[in-house]
Amino acid sequence: MAQKIKAGSVVEMQGDEMTRVIWELIKEKLIFPYLEMDLHSYDLGMESRDATDDRITVEAAEAVQHVALSNGTIRNILGGTVFREPILCKNIPRLVPGWTKPIVIGRHAHGDQYKATDFVVPGPGKVEMTYTPKDGEPVKYVIHEFEGTGGVAMGMYNTDKSIRDFAHSSFQMALLKGWAVYLSTKNTILKKYDGRFKDIFQEIYEKEYHAQFVEKGIWYEHRLIDDMVAQAMKSDGGFIWACKNYDGDVQSDSVAQGYGSLGMMTSVLICPDGRTVESEAAHGTVTRHYRQHQQGKETSTNPIASIFAWTQGLLHRAKLDKNSELRVFSEALESVCVETIEAGFMTKDLAICVKGLANVTRADYLNTFEFLDKLAENLKIKLANPPKL
Repeated sequence: MAQKIKAGSVVEMQGDEMTRVIWELIKEKLIFPYLEMDLHSYDLGMESRDATDDRITVEAAEAVQHVALSNGTIRNILGGTVFREPILCKNIPRLVPGWTKPIVIGRHAHGDQYKATDFVVPGPGKVEMTYTPKDGEPVKYVIHEFEGTGGVAMGMYNTDKSIRDFAHSSFQMALLKGWAVYLSTKNTILKKYDGRFKDIFQEIYEKEYHAQFVEKGIWYEHRLIDDMVAQAMKSDGGFIWACKNYDGDVQSDSVAQGYGSLGMMTSVLICPDGRTVESEAAHGTVTRHYRQHQQGKETSTNPIASIFAWTQGLLHRAKLDKNSELRVFSEALESVCVETIEAGFMTKDLAICVKGLANVTRADYLNTFEFLDKLAENLKIKLANPPKL
């Protein structure tokens, strides 16, 4: 075999259940035979996190910051924005047929409803919100005067710093992909709250990114969320959709399903410095398959999102280090994944997408291990005839 490619420093975070099993197989069959790297491994399985009182998660995030390559705790430490992008295969049907290019959802995973204070108002009375400056008199705002019966109330927040980081990450991603950016809010209703998002994005775009966008032939626009939903449905894709926290939570799943499968979705955290990246599979730990695996039963778990977690991280490492060999390898592995599925070799979830649950037979799909072996076989063939650098 040819000499291994030097891949530099990479932080690896191991998860739980079936994704953990797949992660080890990916390294064994698709990564380690070709790459030599300075691998910093952190066990983020539930047992390890419990044993260290979650200190292991903090250490992993700090390691990511140190090497500029990388869950909730980690995102809070690193900052940045989570971007989810579908992996397209010609033979996997889409629920939205017009989406011929990816739509990348950028979710501002900070504050808003997810850090809100909410409560049940037990009866008649006044709900107020108070801002007390460090040096100055309190300022009060009346939320609602309840009469007759109570109800519910909520207070939520965000910070200028986090919104600025969100803007920078979104514009950095646009430059990376060469696609336009749309920020969606409801600033016609939330004039101050959502208006702050709109104003900060516009200010940063004009001051720091406009010239670079013009040079690349891309653009930035703010749109109302309802208008943006309609625009997305009738578009052919090929743009970045910057969403506030709740909107991003909802729209990332809607978009994933529209393209056919959550198992074919990358998830990359881009930090505002443009250097620090953490990539992962968008799906969970696939508990049901893990229980079957523990019982010695056959499973057919889709590893594509986990493979792309590796390739997306390695592509960023290649960009930072100007390592063309690593870039070509990572792109080859991504191509092999798509080409293998398009040639008809796939896991059960994708076979169901193609033929429908009632029509799928065992002959239509490969099990977990067979599929990874097929990918390894095809990767070996592709790398035997590499493209010229």
